[in-house]
Amino acid sequence: MSLTVSPGCLLHDIGKVIEGEGNHVELGVNYLKKFNLPQNVIDCVAQHHEDEEFSHVESILVYISDAISGSRPGARHENTEEYAKRITQLETIAKKHPEVEDAYAISAGREIRVIVNPSKASDEQLPILAAAIRDEIRNTMTFPGTVKVNVLRETRAAEIAS
Repeated sequence: MSLTVSPGCLLHDIGKVIEGEGNHVELGVNYLKKFNLPQNVIDCVAQHHEDEEFSHVESILVYISDAISGSRPGARHENTEEYAKRITQLETIAKKHPEVEDAYAISAGREIRVIVNPSKASDEQLPILAAAIRDEIRNTMTFPGTVKVNVLRETRAAEIAS
């Protein structure tokens, strides 16, 4: 049985060494497209964090290999104290807005979910609040990759008939 190493396997994290706006997946995909690499190679880069549906077996193998590699001891260089500080800082930035009830940093700090009080913020105000939180994160923090800001507003009414 002969195994060959695919360019998709070798290049899946190429975006980590490219300067530019966006996360390493976006940067990598754009970079490889410039050089007209085969679509299956670009797909390995685009799909290795499940940002897109898998289009072929090779993408699945790259995803699994990347997950195994990333979970090994010492794979992530950020220490626990710095990680906790970053998570807390994300939540603090969001919670300082008066219409915010609570905020949760999730996905290892790559996303912040912000829950607003529906009586203090209308649906139309949500994009403005999301942009304000995004801008403050950009201007005051250092973080790897990107941080997605999701602002949620929910009004519920419930009655029980007995």
